[in-house]
Amino acid sequence: MSATGETPKPADAAVVVGETTSVGRSGPFRLRRLASWEALLALVLLGLVGLGAATSPKVFLTPGNFSNLTAAVMEVAIMALPMTLIIIVGDIDLSVESMLGLASAVLGFLWAEGVPLEVGIPVVLLMGAAGGLFNGLLVARGGLPSLVVTLGTLALFRGLALVVLGPRGISKFPEAFTDFGFGTVPGTPIPWPLVVFTVIAVVLGVVLHRTWIGRQVFAAGKNKDAARYSGVRVQRMRIALFVLSGTIAAFAGVILTARFASARADAGQGMTLTVVTIVLLGGVSINGGRGTILGVVLAAFTLAVLGNVLRLANVSAELQSIATGLLLILSVVIPSVARQVSSAIGRARRDRRPPVATAEPGEVQSLI
Repeated sequence: MSATGETPKPADAAVVVGETTSVGRSGPFRLRRLASWEALLALVLLGLVGLGAATSPKVFLTPGNFSNLTAAVMEVAIMALPMTLIIIVGDIDLSVESMLGLASAVLGFLWAEGVPLEVGIPVVLLMGAAGGLFNGLLVARGGLPSLVVTLGTLALFRGLALVVLGPRGISKFPEAFTDFGFGTVPGTPIPWPLVVFTVIAVVLGVVLHRTWIGRQVFAAGKNKDAARYSGVRVQRMRIALFVLSGTIAAFAGVILTARFASARADAGQGMTLTVVTIVLLGGVSINGGRGTILGVVLAAFTLAVLGNVLRLANVSAELQSIATGLLLILSVVIPSVARQVSSAIGRARRDRRPPVATAEPGEVQSLI
């Protein structure tokens, strides 16, 4: 102890540790920002746009093609937005495609029975909310795995759609309704469903990344028990997210009915795989606790442009399906490998860090 009554501090060691901490938090952080998953997706999207422009310049770069490729992916892209929140919180909803088909079937049945669309559409949305509530109660209150529950309702909702409408299709919808499905904003090549998708993406993006609700979603996805002990109403949140997913899936069914000007019970078959692919390709962790709406938006357009480029190149539907499956696998494998590499680098950096200098007992005695 010195004459001033203070214990001397190893200043040099403190400086070294401070510099190491600074480098560890700022340098790699900037590198992660530059090499983020969203930036990588943006580069892939630009590369696909360049490939399409090089292989089919007279078709790919036309406003009509932009409108077509965008409209073709809007239903799955819209359903991927609430799916993002569900997967971040640690659940999954595999029933979205069947809810879309059930919504289309019920809307067509109501229209055939003389019910105006102004009444039929709200009824369909309420039905979607009820289906989501059913899923949420079984998962959150019943304690059942969301994978098993929504796999069951995937078959249940499709069966109900077949009961309601059977194998027939309903058409002859009003022109104003069908124009909403495949029409564009006047004077632009922007489809109306893209406007809907943008509004939902902005709203959910703000909620997820800028509000306390989003912080609670991430907290529950990382550790549900810890979030519950911190005051987060985890079960209520999970139910609300399933209700949101069911409602938006039903709305996607309305859009699909308008786009095809026809209501069918088998509408949307196979869309769940594409929805999950978009979410995981967007960088959302299948284990929960991590993801961004921006990444999902970029993934949706990446998948749309990829499909369009393959179709313009006359690639068969089978090969397109293979490409979608490979994307799904890569979207899970690449982030996992990246996390393992990052952890290994972090451990190696900590192992190389110089030890903090400490005073021996004899040295302390000599200072007294």
